[in-house]
Amino acid sequence: MTTPHRPGSRRPYGRYRRIAATTAVLASLAALAACSGPPRHAGAGTPVTLSASTPPARGEIDSFTWAVYAEPPTLDYTVAFDYPQNTILSNVCESLMRWTPGLTLEPGLARRASNPDPTTWVYDLRSGVRFHDGRTMSADDVVHSLGRQTDPDNAAAWAQNFQNVASVRKTGPLQVTVKLKKPDSQFPQYMATAAGVVASKAGVEAAGKDYGTTGGLACTGPFELGTWSKGQSIELTRFDGYWGTKAKAKKAVFRIITDPSARTNAMLSGEIDGGYLIPTESYARLRDSGLGTLYFGEGLSTVNVNITNMKGPLGDVRVRRALSLALDRSGFAQAGLGGAGTVTNSLTTRAAWAGASEQTRQAAFAALPPATQDLEKAKALIKEAGATGKTLTVATSSIGQDVSLLATAVQAAGSRIGLRINLKTIAPNAFTALFTDPEAREGIDMFPLTYYNSITDPLDLLTNFKTGAYLNFAGHSDKRYDTLVDQATAVYEPDRRMRIEVELQKLAAEQLLWIPVAEWPTAVFLNKRVTGAPTTIAYMYYPWAADVGAADAGAAR
Repeated sequence: MTTPHRPGSRRPYGRYRRIAATTAVLASLAALAACSGPPRHAGAGTPVTLSASTPPARGEIDSFTWAVYAEPPTLDYTVAFDYPQNTILSNVCESLMRWTPGLTLEPGLARRASNPDPTTWVYDLRSGVRFHDGRTMSADDVVHSLGRQTDPDNAAAWAQNFQNVASVRKTGPLQVTVKLKKPDSQFPQYMATAAGVVASKAGVEAAGKDYGTTGGLACTGPFELGTWSKGQSIELTRFDGYWGTKAKAKKAVFRIITDPSARTNAMLSGEIDGGYLIPTESYARLRDSGLGTLYFGEGLSTVNVNITNMKGPLGDVRVRRALSLALDRSGFAQAGLGGAGTVTNSLTTRAAWAGASEQTRQAAFAALPPATQDLEKAKALIKEAGATGKTLTVATSSIGQDVSLLATAVQAAGSRIGLRINLKTIAPNAFTALFTDPEAREGIDMFPLTYYNSITDPLDLLTNFKTGAYLNFAGHSDKRYDTLVDQATAVYEPDRRMRIEVELQKLAAEQLLWIPVAEWPTAVFLNKRVTGAPTTIAYMYYPWAADVGAADAGAAR
């Protein structure tokens, strides 16, 4: 799903009636991490070890405090498209299916999902699940919740994932049947994200237009929304009527700290117990502080340069290839990603291909252009394209050095090969508009973009280059590409689908609609007081805060 400066998307894989088979995916992810080799810290030479979680909590705790870099404009699940919203919302609202810390699928509010034919998905719901408003979940609540995703009045961020849905019907007191217009392997996967959230119909209707901004959220998660002090903090309180394992903390407090240095200092002082999205410039300080532990996990994230204007020099693929060849990826990974990133020539992460066979995974990366720097070849391409001396503009922001240093790296690359690249600085709170407002992108040819997958499937990213796709800002259109996206979407069997996705990856790489730069793991810092948080990107949709508790059984407070 998309985020303001680190966008993503949405879609784990396969048929949900084969839930038991998903344990193989975690093993595949571990193997992929081992094969590709761990990234290293800048100047430290110490390997970054990827883990699925932090040590389990040893006892309950009264409360813990977490840092988020921005305040959510709303906690309405239909518009939960960014890190701050989902980091909080994942602990309050739950979906039909659940993404685990190991990036596999398991049942969520639906105890079972079955696929009797290619265009039918049946969700059998858990009985006795209570909402925070005291009501009991029924099929009517599911139908209403999914219906809100397609209501144009809601401007839902997840509406695109419902494009192949013909109907959502109650077929029993605790059963909902989704009929598709055509087979869609992606839709059922997204039922583990905010797209599949279920909230109380009565509670949502009672809140009206205020839903998500004041009062409760009427969901089912291990925490319920408590006090929201605008601009300062959001408190969650433990929901003792929760159907699953109760949260280990009675309260989780999310402090809104927009300044990266202030967030780091708050962690070092003990004011904040932990946080995700650690500023890359703070990796070393936190790691070496002795006050806690900096963990890394699979992020399913790639750092890229998004091409937004194909009407100028970048409309010539030779110019895009030249910039790619001129980029100092290694330098950026060390400086911009705190040494925790790994250089890549692929838009998709290796872990996203965990559901494929070894042969398919190898094919996905075998034919991609090299990521090594070649200035002479790049200069020749610029000259051949007649682009020497042409001017381009790249957006930058102080929102994080992963953004600002990549923009600077693009500028440096352009200057080395005969291009003039200007930087346009955009305030952090306005950077989001680049993803939502075409007018905000006027006069901008490129900007840094980190994309995270919301499901363990490469198509989650590759579909963005289909004609009319939400993140296809450059307006690229290729009928062959569109056809392959449709073909892959229609295939439920993972390896057969991913063989089609291999072809999509090759086409996207040839056109360089985004320039791939690096893979970037998820980072989380925990002080010595708490533990239990997962390290992977699953925290966006998994109720991670329920696992956080006392690191020392005798020190719970």
